[in-house]
Amino acid sequence: MPRFHALIPAAGSGRRMGHALPKQYLELQGRPLLWHTLQVFERYPEIASIHVVVAPDDTVWTRHDWSGCHKLRLHRCGGETRAQSVLAGLRAMEAAEEDWVLVHDAARPCLTRTALNRLITTLRDDSVGGILAIPVADTLKRAGEGGRIATTVARTGLWGAQTPQMFRRGMLMQALAQASAEVTDEASAIEALGIAPLLVEGDPANLKVTHPADLALAARYLELEMSRGG
Repeated sequence: MPRFHALIPAAGSGRRMGHALPKQYLELQGRPLLWHTLQVFERYPEIASIHVVVAPDDTVWTRHDWSGCHKLRLHRCGGETRAQSVLAGLRAMEAAEEDWVLVHDAARPCLTRTALNRLITTLRDDSVGGILAIPVADTLKRAGEGGRIATTVARTGLWGAQTPQMFRRGMLMQALAQASAEVTDEASAIEALGIAPLLVEGDPANLKVTHPADLALAARYLELEMSRGG
């Protein structure tokens, strides 16, 4: 039977946070943000292994205690782009081509067990795979010259992509190896093969920490999830 593995690309610098440390190492509730990101996979029984891909010259990783992450495998093969890091991680991990790989953003520490379970349960027998995503609720505007509104974009059928994005290891390696430089997530690489991934409804709490204010919001979501026993 195919197994399930998590892959976390964590080679980015997180420049938009305006901090000297890469954002995956910023403190969140007394731990590195990345530690919280790993926990839902660590506690989910069907996840066989967790693969973290960092930059070859990363010197921050060893400053932290990761001893509680028993499924963890570290790979110092991160590239300049997300796609490069994910592809390098896929090649480095010991897994069958038919195994499922759940690629998750290092800066999404609030993934809930409920959302993870929904993704795996929905996709485990799917022929392609898919992603967590949220239907777009806001009215969308396209900016024109001088920051003025050029047009309103119809939101019907639009979804905001989240992670994890779950695909077979062999298929994803093929897709990323052929992907163009413009690919920003795994699903778009799969789409370029002419294959349509499935949308699985995610959770608004599964935010990506991008700006300083997001840290406080993430801390609040983690507190709420802990109070629910998550």
